[in-house]
Amino acid sequence: MASLLLRFSRRSSYLVSTLFISQIISATITNAETSCDNNPACESFLDSFKGKDGRVLVSSFENSAYCEDVPGVAERCLQHVSVDLSLCNMVVNPYIGEIVSDYCLETCGLCNTSVDAWKKRVIYQVLTDRFAKPSTVTNESEDPCTKLWEYCGGTYRGLTDNLDYIVGMGFNAIWISPIVKNYDQGYHGYWATNFYELNPNFGTDADLHEFVAECHDRNIAVMVDVVANHVGPVGYDYSSIVPFNKESHYHPDCSIDYNDQESVEKCRLAGLPDLKQESSYVNNALNAWVKNIVALYKFDGVRIDTVKHMPITFWRDFSESAGVFQMGEHYLGDPAVLGPYQNEMDSLKNYPMYYTIKDVFGPSSAPFFEIRNRYDEEDFHFRDVDALGVFIDNHDVERFLSFANGDTVALKAALTFCLTSRGIPMVYYGTEQFYSGGADPNNRESLWQSMHTDSDLYQHISKINFQRSRNEVWLPVNNFIERWVSNNLYVYSRGMFLVALTNTKSQKIHSLEYHPFKTGDVICNIFYPTDDCQTISEDNKVLIWLNDGESKIFVLQDDLVT
Repeated sequence: MASLLLRFSRRSSYLVSTLFISQIISATITNAETSCDNNPACESFLDSFKGKDGRVLVSSFENSAYCEDVPGVAERCLQHVSVDLSLCNMVVNPYIGEIVSDYCLETCGLCNTSVDAWKKRVIYQVLTDRFAKPSTVTNESEDPCTKLWEYCGGTYRGLTDNLDYIVGMGFNAIWISPIVKNYDQGYHGYWATNFYELNPNFGTDADLHEFVAECHDRNIAVMVDVVANHVGPVGYDYSSIVPFNKESHYHPDCSIDYNDQESVEKCRLAGLPDLKQESSYVNNALNAWVKNIVALYKFDGVRIDTVKHMPITFWRDFSESAGVFQMGEHYLGDPAVLGPYQNEMDSLKNYPMYYTIKDVFGPSSAPFFEIRNRYDEEDFHFRDVDALGVFIDNHDVERFLSFANGDTVALKAALTFCLTSRGIPMVYYGTEQFYSGGADPNNRESLWQSMHTDSDLYQHISKINFQRSRNEVWLPVNNFIERWVSNNLYVYSRGMFLVALTNTKSQKIHSLEYHPFKTGDVICNIFYPTDDCQTISEDNKVLIWLNDGESKIFVLQDDLVT
C-alpha cells in the first residue's frame, strides 16, 4: 500500500492517509450513488473519477490486496476498474487519468496519449506510400517501386490490410506519414499545400478512420507526423496554399546559416517557404489545425517535424493544442541543445544516442563506455531520458546496413540495444527485411514485395518485443541498470531481463557477479530458450558467453514467452 500512497501523493495536490485509501478501495461506486461513509476527502477523491459532464467514470475500484506494494499499481489494478469507455477522454484528475487511460489502453485503445502510456510502446515507422498497397490491387502489386522520387501506391487500406504483419513483430504503435494534401510528388507528406484536406494518394477520409479504428481494436497506438515549419515548394506564389495564402504568412527568403539560430528558424529549409510562427494568424491556425486533426481521427500521438527550425517558444502552445503525446525531431547530436526542447513537449527523437549507436555498433566499434558517457550527459540535460525515442535509422538518414557495409550481425546488436535500452524504441519499416538503402530517396524503398514473416530479423524483433512486454521493462521498478561495461562487452538489466551485447566478432566470455537473479534461479536466453539455460549456483554468477557478435537476453525460465 505504501507504493500506492507514494504514487498518489506525487500526482495530487493533497496527501492521502492509509484510512482514506482503504475507504476508497472498499467503496462501491455506481452512477447513482457512492459509499464513502460521508468522508469528505473520500467524496472529493471520487469526484475526480467523473467526466466533464459530471457522470461517474468508475463503477468499482476494489480488491486492495492485489495492489499492495506493487510499484506499477495503476497497471496492476486495471482489472478491478470498470470504466464507461465513451468517457475515456474526459478524465479530470491527472492521477486517475493515468488509471483510466491505462484501462482504456488495454480495453479499447482510445486513451493511449500520456507519456507513461507511450513508454510501454514500441513504434513501427512507416512511410504510408511505401508500406503496402490495398489488397484489392493485384496487377504488379508484388513488384518493387523503382521510381522512389514519385508516389508508389501505398495507402491506408494497405496498412489496415497488413496489420497482422506489424503485430506479428510485437509492435503496438505505428507512426504514419503526414496526412495533408501535398504538392506534386510529395509522396513523403512534407510538402503541404492544403492543411484542411487529406492527401488523396493515401486514401479517403473513411480509409483513415478505418485504419485508426482497426489499430485501436488491436491495442495499437497511432502517431501522426505533423509539419508546422514550412509548406510545399511553390516558390513565392502562395495563392494555392490553404490557409497560408499570403506573403505576410511567411518569413522573407534567405539561406540558412546553421551557426545562427535565428537564421535556422527564419530561413528556408531546402528552399521551402518558411511559415512565420510569430504571426498571430499563423500561430493560431497551426494550433487549431493540430487540435482538430487529433480530435477528428483520434490520433494517440504526434511526431513533430523540424522543431529546431521554429522558435522554442512556439512549441508549448502547439503541444498543448495537440493534447496527446508529442515527440519532436531535432536533427542534432548535442543533448545540451536538445534538452530545453523537452521542457516544451513530451519527448524528442534521441539523435545524440543515434550517433553513439553508430559509433559503438558501426564499423569503428567505439568502446561501450561511450554509451555510459552518453547516458550521463543526457540525464543532466534532458527532463526524461526514458521518454525519448530510440532508433538506429529512419527516413532522413541512411539505413544502418548502408552505413555498416552490410554487417547484419552489427545490425542485430544495434537493434537489440534499441529495443531494450532506455527510451521508446522506434524501428523503421524494412529493417526487419535487412533493407540497406543509402541516402534519401534510396532509404525509402517499397515493402510490399518483401513482407517475409520468416525473415531472421523479423523473428529476432518479434522475440525481443514479446519478451519485453512480458517483463514490462518500462516500469520504474525495472529501471535500466548497467551491470558490466568494457570496450567490447556491455551488460545491463531491466528488472529480471538481462541483456548482453558485443560489438566484435571475437568470442567474449565474462563471469558476471552483479546481476538481478538469485541463487537457484534458472535463466534462459530468449533466442535459444531450450539450449542456452543455466542455474544460478551458490557462487551467484551468470556466465556470459558471446560468439561471433551475437546478442543474448536472459530471463527467468518461468517468464519465457513461448
